[in-house]
Amino acid sequence: MAELTPNAQKVYEALKKLGATSPEVLKTADDVMRAARLPKGMVNNALMELVAKGFAKRVAREKAAGYHLIK
Repeated sequence: MAELTPNAQKVYEALKKLGATSPEVLKTADDVMRAARLPKGMVNNALMELVAKGFAKRVAREKAAGYHLIK
């Protein structure tokens, strides 16, 4: 977790708190934004960082993409 920025760590914790730990339970950036209490732009950047570093997976859906943790 030390390799993550503070915002990415906050978003990671928010996803964990929301229970987004499997592909069956996906959370949108808006869900994470409310749970982490961060602006949407910061949440989106942190989500991209988590996906790039292999901590989370992005699933494209019809309306909004969903995210869940891998590690």
